[in-house]
Amino acid sequence: MASLVIRTGRAELDFSGIRTEFGLPLEFPPAALAEAEQAVSRAPGDREDATDLPLVTIDPPGAKDLDQALAVERRPGGRFRVHYAIADVGAFVVPGGALDAEVRKRGQTLYLPDGNVPLHPTVLSEGAASLLPTQTRPAVLWTFDCGADGEPESVRVRRAMVRSTAQFDYEGVQATIDAGTMHPSIEALPDFGRLRRERALDRGAVELQLPEQEIAPDGEGWKLVLRPRVEVDAWNAEISLLTGMSAAKVMLDARVGILRTLPDADEGAVEALKRSALALHVPWADGVSPAKLLAGLDPSRPESLALFVDATRLLRGAGYTAFNGTVPEIATHAGIASSYAHVTAPLRRLVDRFATEVCLAVTEGREVPEWLLKALPELPSLMGGSDSLASKVDRACLDQVEAWVMEDRVGSEFDAVVLRSEGNGADVFVPEPPVMGRCSGEDLPEGERVRVRLVQADAARRKVAFERV
Repeated sequence: MASLVIRTGRAELDFSGIRTEFGLPLEFPPAALAEAEQAVSRAPGDREDATDLPLVTIDPPGAKDLDQALAVERRPGGRFRVHYAIADVGAFVVPGGALDAEVRKRGQTLYLPDGNVPLHPTVLSEGAASLLPTQTRPAVLWTFDCGADGEPESVRVRRAMVRSTAQFDYEGVQATIDAGTMHPSIEALPDFGRLRRERALDRGAVELQLPEQEIAPDGEGWKLVLRPRVEVDAWNAEISLLTGMSAAKVMLDARVGILRTLPDADEGAVEALKRSALALHVPWADGVSPAKLLAGLDPSRPESLALFVDATRLLRGAGYTAFNGTVPEIATHAGIASSYAHVTAPLRRLVDRFATEVCLAVTEGREVPEWLLKALPELPSLMGGSDSLASKVDRACLDQVEAWVMEDRVGSEFDAVVLRSEGNGADVFVPEPPVMGRCSGEDLPEGERVRVRLVQADAARRKVAFERV
């Protein structure tokens, strides 16, 4: 799907109102900053020297908080070896210190169009702890030896020193794939990524290919963009998922840790999705799982978009589950169709540091430290609160830019796709400019293309509304 850009033409517009509304912190406490500065000069301790691995990073353009670096090797017999280095935040944050207390309050990095609210001070998150190219950094290094089917045969995790050799972005890597000029460190990523995607579908993992709205600055104000979906996104994500599933297994085997969990959808949700598919004239053969049905849809089709929205009912109830001594009753993530833990983004998400420290203690044959055992029960609430805040801030920023973009176009007509009909109206998606809003009117069947008129674009209330023409 091509990028679409609409400019506001008003450079003075910013997001300070959203920062104030949600009480977002403007700076770190002096004691936390002092600890971060001190941590930069602290020796990383004894660890494996893995600086010879030709690791690379793949992130959005301009990113500086680089959590992961990877290298994928081919091995005899169609097998693979995957090295995945994760920023070792545990090497910098002292448990129980001022910085630890502050990041527990924050929970995760919040991304606003006019600047981030980072989880850690930038001297760490964009400096000494980030896996920036050509810089030697402490990391937690996972190595997976996988069979020709993409499944891991052995997993190793340890602390190491690493050096990323290059920083790439998704579209740039996709361009090299299309041109057949991939960097040697990720030349095998497409083949391995496809294998892992096949295994995901076999498990029943659900992927919803919904349009991704993004906000970006330009010389005049802000623009709305539909982020192009490229294959390398999915392949890179599969490496992270492999790591998270392996970490979950380590913790479940040891009966201590914290998982990202999602209960299985009940039969009623699946039956409702089948009724939606029937109404949208999407064929659903007997024996085909929801995961395989959704994976086979063309995301550019209006009926596909509507069914993806309806399929969100399969993914309700996500949370974090801490445990110590007993395996929890719900120990899997239904969307991934496996047990899973967050361990691959510790610069940007609080829980990853703690889950990683559990994995390191268990695999090294050490007792899990008391400070860590004490922290585990607190993490589900901390992460739940920060997840909720991040979702609200993201939505508020999108709503704000949608209103800015559309405020001079009230009365104009647009083509739209009906996503979900509820009550006397429906949620609709306007592809150009890429805006989602509520539309009033009757006869708004899901998955249909309709003509709508913009009747409201209120920047103060961050609200956009349409009516059926």
